[in-house]
Amino acid sequence: MKIKLISCPEEPDKICASAALSCYSEESASSILEGMNDEKARKAIAKIVGMGHLSVIEHANFTFSAEGVSRALTHQLVRHRIASYSQQSQRYVPMDRAEYVVPPSISADKDARKKYDDLMARIWTSYSELSKMVPKEDARYVLPNACNTNITITMNARELWHFFSLRCCRRAQWEIRKMAWMMLKEARKVSPILFDEAGPGCVRGPCPEGDYTCGKPLRKGEMPHDFDNKVKSHKAKIDL
Repeated sequence: MKIKLISCPEEPDKICASAALSCYSEESASSILEGMNDEKARKAIAKIVGMGHLSVIEHANFTFSAEGVSRALTHQLVRHRIASYSQQSQRYVPMDRAEYVVPPSISADKDARKKYDDLMARIWTSYSELSKMVPKEDARYVLPNACNTNITITMNARELWHFFSLRCCRRAQWEIRKMAWMMLKEARKVSPILFDEAGPGCVRGPCPEGDYTCGKPLRKGEMPHDFDNKVKSHKAKIDL
């Protein structure tokens, strides 16, 4: 998996802070931006976003390139509707090479890995044969969710906050969780104020999952090392 931030506005923290302050000022956002510094931006965003006025952080858009992720991941990703996506087409890009994502649970089991790889080999053989018999757009129906794909993602800061809250959580599926943390790391490089407290709900207070909590809350600014951690979905009452 490779995640890269390929586009964002210059100084997104200051842009959003200026937009926020312009709501309570006779000055325009452009005038406020001229005198904006990191400390003013931090105070403005902390106050106004803390009050729940999240529309002001919609003015910063971030575009990411994601490579080597699975179709299983992108099926989950596109459920985040306040975003724009451009995905590699299986109609026009031939899947001649057997490139696919292997879940950690399968990699860790020798027998499971053999069964998995054997099946993938059969699928790609069938795809290759069918591609000579019918259009590739029809042959692709046999391809698995494990197929490697590339996708371009654009979200504004507000939607990214929502995305990180859900997908950075340990209860999220392992692959999209890994991608979410990699995206958050990229976003913080260019926008440390906007994304200072972004991440799973537990970095900002009690776990919002309630009885379904994993019992492993993160501290503000902390990033997990166990991206591939699998959290069981059954109820786990834990006194935090």
